[in-house]
Formats: sequence, structure tokens, C-alpha cells
Amino acid sequence: MNTTFKIGNRWIGQDHVPYYIADIGANHDGSLDRALRLIELAKEAGADAAKFQNFKAAKIVSKHGFETLGGQLSHQANWKKSVYEIYEDASISQDWTAILKAKCDEVGIEYFTSPYDKESVDHVDDFVNVYKIGSGDITWLEMIEYIAKKGKPVLLASGAADMKDVERAMDVLLSVTDKVCLMQCNTNYTVDPDKYKFVNLNVLNTFRAKYPGVVLGLSDHTTGHATVAGAIALGARMIEKHFTDDNGREGPDHKFAMNPQSWAEMVKVGNEIFYAMGDGVKRIEENEKQSIVVQQRSLRAVRDIPAGTVLTNDDLESLRPMPAGSLPPYRLPELIGKKLAKGIVKGEHITLDHIQ
Repeated sequence: MNTTFKIGNRWIGQDHVPYYIADIGANHDGSLDRALRLIELAKEAGADAAKFQNFKAAKIVSKHGFETLGGQLSHQANWKKSVYEIYEDASISQDWTAILKAKCDEVGIEYFTSPYDKESVDHVDDFVNVYKIGSGDITWLEMIEYIAKKGKPVLLASGAADMKDVERAMDVLLSVTDKVCLMQCNTNYTVDPDKYKFVNLNVLNTFRAKYPGVVLGLSDHTTGHATVAGAIALGARMIEKHFTDDNGREGPDHKFAMNPQSWAEMVKVGNEIFYAMGDGVKRIEENEKQSIVVQQRSLRAVRDIPAGTVLTNDDLESLRPMPAGSLPPYRLPELIGKKLAKGIVKGEHITLDHIQ
């Protein structure tokens, strides 16, 4: 399996800076002008990609099914319209696609989308370099295979799914392509303050053990930056969160979405975590080299010691600094019993040139 792949001009993988996806989703509120402005704001806030969702209400939800469900559940319980009407409002015209793509190209951000039916997949294929499969379609293996066969990287979210669901979907994906990002996700669209308790970031370790060559990611619906920072520390390199310009707007995705200010903060924190994690090799870092001189101790003369003296423990002590050529305290045993070739004054550091 690939440990890296490209989306446009960006490399994605363990050794590369995290890739941030602003899911504009339904937050355009049916307005193309709003969608275009959100693309601009996402770019300004530091997003690498602006993601949309292509669907038609009749091809993603059953009007009869939701009307006979016995009430609207979860986050949908607070919707002021029926589920079917909300999906109708959130659907976007295919006429938007070329315009959204052109705008993304203009501002320098990647355009892509989650298509929720085969017609939408075929429609957007000429405009995208990557596909995202939403958590709700993790059991629709036919669709997963259809998307994978387009030959582009695929992001798979795993919210509200168990490991068997993940394995089933990944079996299909990996039989077609090795350009995969497997994303941990908790599918809860409320604004509950304790949602982070259910994000279960350690699943990323489970994914890594099961699929060691797959890029890891996080599709997140919490507020704040804790989950993103934790995911990046655990190896996630693709981060997806919903994006809006105003959390106070009416609509299904505004309340829990990131706004331009919080998005910019998230990118800053996330990148700081990425760089802080490093490569795991313990070494003296470039910015520590002067600190060695002033912080570490070197062996120094307790008093003026003339040439010809045979050194004992009582002749040397360990004091800062440790300039070039000086000897660290652990080398004291090498010096005991050695004769000085030249004298050394009190407080001076001893070097091998002093030894006969």
C-alpha cells in the first residue's frame, strides 16, 4: 500500500504537513455567491481544499422512509423543516460545479466533493483529483468500488461504523486502489460540549496496525482544536471539518462548523503539533548547540596545577560552561593518574592537549 500520494500539487503522507479540508457542505445555504465567498474565506484561513457535497434529495434519502420513522432523530430533531426538504435545500445544481472549480483554481485551493450517487460521480470526475466517501455510505460497497475505479485517491470516513464495516469497505477499496486515506470519525452533528469523549482517537492506532501503509485522517465534528491536535500526534495527516462564515446562521451544519478565525487557529495548532512530533530520532538539535556550551558542565581545575602533576579526583571539578574541546564529567576516570604536559590555571577547563 502507498504511504504517500498526491492531490494536485500536494503530497499527502506521514512525513508531510497535514492537509486541511474545509467541508463547506450545505453551508452555502443555497446561494452560489455564498459558496464562492466561503471558498475565498477557507483559503484565507489556511485550508488546503474546499469540499462540497453533490447529491439529489431523491437519490440520498427516502421521503416516505423519514416521514414514517416516527419523528426526526439525533441532530435532525431540531430541524424546522422535514429531512427531505432540508436535503432538497442543500442540494446543489450541477451547473455550479465548473464555477466552483474555477473559483478554487483562482484562489489556489483544491476543489473536490463527496458525490452520493453514480450520476454525480460521473458528473464531477473531470473536475476533481480526489474523492471523499462519507461515513453514511461505508456499507454501500457498490458505490465504494465505483468511486475507487475512477483511479483517484479516495478518502473513507468511518463514523457510526464498527471495525467489521471498516474492514468490509477497505477490502473493496484496496482491491482497486492503494491511494487511500482512512479517517476516524464520530458521526454526531450536535453541539454537545462533551462530544470529544466519543471521538476515540486511539482507533487511529488500530487502523495503523491493521493497514500499515494507509494514510490516516480525521473527519471531525467537535468544536475546538483538541481532537485535531491529538489526531495529528497519532499520525493523522488529513483533517476534515465543516466550515462556515457564521455559526449563528440557520442551517443543519452551521452550529458545529469552524469559522475563519477558529479554522486559522486550528491550522496553526495542528502544524505546530506536526513539527513538534519530529521523526523520533534522539539527537542534539540545531537550535540546542549553543545551549550545550552554556548548560552542560566540563572538567575544570580546582586550583592552579603545574605541568608534571599526576591528576587525582581532588584536582578537577565539574562546572559550566562546556566550550569546544572541553571534557564532560563522565570522562573524569580517563584522566585520573595521567600527567599534565602543561600547566592549567584555576577554573580553566582541561582538554586532551593538557595530558602528556
